[in-house]
Amino acid sequence: MLNAEIIAVGSEMLTPYRVDTNSLWLTEQLNALGIEVRMKVVVGDDEARLDETIRIALKRSNIIISTGGLGPTEDDITRKVFARVLARRLQLHQPTLDRLRARFAKRNMKMPEINARQALVPERAQILENTNGTAPGLMMREQRALVFLLPGPPREMKPMFESSIVPILRQEAGQSFIRRRKLSIFGLSESGVDEIAAPIYSRYKNPETTILADRGVIELHLAARARSVGEGDLLLTEVSDQLEEALGHYVFSSNGESLETVVGQWLKFRSATLAVAESCTGGMLAARLTDIAGSSDYFVEGVVAYSNEAKIRILGVDEDLIVAHGAVSSEVAEAMADGIRRLAGSTFGVAVTGIAGPGGGTEEKPVGLVYIGLSEEAGTTSRKYLFPGDRYLIRNFSVNAALDMVRRRIR
Repeated sequence: MLNAEIIAVGSEMLTPYRVDTNSLWLTEQLNALGIEVRMKVVVGDDEARLDETIRIALKRSNIIISTGGLGPTEDDITRKVFARVLARRLQLHQPTLDRLRARFAKRNMKMPEINARQALVPERAQILENTNGTAPGLMMREQRALVFLLPGPPREMKPMFESSIVPILRQEAGQSFIRRRKLSIFGLSESGVDEIAAPIYSRYKNPETTILADRGVIELHLAARARSVGEGDLLLTEVSDQLEEALGHYVFSSNGESLETVVGQWLKFRSATLAVAESCTGGMLAARLTDIAGSSDYFVEGVVAYSNEAKIRILGVDEDLIVAHGAVSSEVAEAMADGIRRLAGSTFGVAVTGIAGPGGGTEEKPVGLVYIGLSEEAGTTSRKYLFPGDRYLIRNFSVNAALDMVRRRIR
């Protein structure tokens, strides 16, 4: 099967202020054609580094797609360096120059002479028309590789890829597909998941499996290469069914859904409602729940009771509980959950209280200590957690743990 490499050219993408989003979009489009992206590289406006990158790419990839660096200024080096590496002379392409002049004239402007550089084309290159900008794209065949040079602005690059390149690649790739599936897991560490999953997925070269971790959620990404959509889905199902059985209730989604989406689906299915009381998470739990369209069907209300006084006044937490056990305790978490459930009249009440840091921790109650309470008519329970990381991670871990606690209970 064909494999591709994407080279993003531009020093601005090596700063904290710009991100290469083109490669993400291109990867999605290439995968839909059955072409696997094996490498992505960001190169600054440096001729030597770009030269080196192109030479290496030609040795290992069937398809090379470059984005950016086709403008008229001195730092737009893509066209020049590719021509040099491929040993092709740059020639003035008169129809392109005429089109550029006409484009400026249509706007009652005289074309700056430096724009003529955009009409320089490596010999034997095919012009890819740009209907949304001045820089034409280019296609070249070099031994076993197909090389495409595309403009950087997405509004120019995307239409050019869809209209000019997709038909070419579809013919090159033939009838092939890459099908993907994602299993999402909460409650196990990355190593804990892999200990269970590796004996299963390591038996297969197709699909390939990758394991990733994100704020306590572990993801198993499966990618199957096949000659049809149905064949790819069967390959994925064979492996994912085994993984789901082995991982059991730790798997909360097999199609990429978020925890808050899954919790919402279960609440709607059970005709149940939820209200939340938050301390250390400061409204993040309510925000995640209400990010889902239609959450008004099951989410009643949320309260941020950050201070002890707010916990007492709004949620009805007994002051003696806070004095005896502290605000960060199982007793207070359960009282907060009871309080918000009574206040909202909801089926479930969930509460989060903890120490997110960086200060405020003690030897007895360190930073990362979090209690989550869950209240329903049948009774109230709580769980103690000790999350690693900084304030951002601890708060996100806490939200995920609260959502998962609701998910497991309502199932």
